[in-house]
Amino acid sequence: MTSTVSVPDGDFALHVWTPESGSGPGILLIHEVYGVGEYIRSVAEDLTALGYVVAAPDLFWRIRPGWAASHDEEGLQRSLELASGFDPVKGLEDLEASLERLRAESSGTVGVLGFCLGGSLAYGLGARAEGVSAVVSFYGSAVHDQLDLLDRIDCPLQFHYGGSDPYIPREHVAEVERAVQGRSNVEIHVEEGAGHAFHNRKAPMFHNPEPAARAWRLTEAFLARHLPTK
Repeated sequence: MTSTVSVPDGDFALHVWTPESGSGPGILLIHEVYGVGEYIRSVAEDLTALGYVVAAPDLFWRIRPGWAASHDEEGLQRSLELASGFDPVKGLEDLEASLERLRAESSGTVGVLGFCLGGSLAYGLGARAEGVSAVVSFYGSAVHDQLDLLDRIDCPLQFHYGGSDPYIPREHVAEVERAVQGRSNVEIHVEEGAGHAFHNRKAPMFHNPEPAARAWRLTEAFLARHLPTK
């Protein structure tokens, strides 16, 4: 199902998946540079199988509505070019509006999960949105530059990184590790042998099955603790 969300600049699409039960807690799923394509759709299906209502907004609607690139080298380059024109401030405003729509579409209890670009935005949204029960951030490259936001995030927060990520140097990950030490609401997991986007099973150039499976098990357990479906 696709809903329409209205903001002062216009309207954009919010893709919604509902579990077999017809209801449940909500997860706002934030896409990477590829847009709401086959990978994000497959993750949404994984989450609905767990009992969640999932909503994925089209964050590139101001630039290229409906963007969904192929998960190959050409698709990556075109997506990176497109993402260079993305306004993260406007994006966060769109996410807040999407979160409110998700509350209405779900049982009202909501969490946030994002990958790559979406991992950074999930972190930023956790610092500004009220009433979020859990945030999961996969390899967000902007997190280490915004560590001051940690003081504004009260909800449970889980980070995932690849320790061999060419886009996020290991020293940047280490900065995040140091910053979250002693914070009872934050956990961080680093797959040392994995690169960027290692969970993306639709992108052969990135996917690393074993670290992906471990990280997803940790994600499922984290969501079950803080955003239970039963």
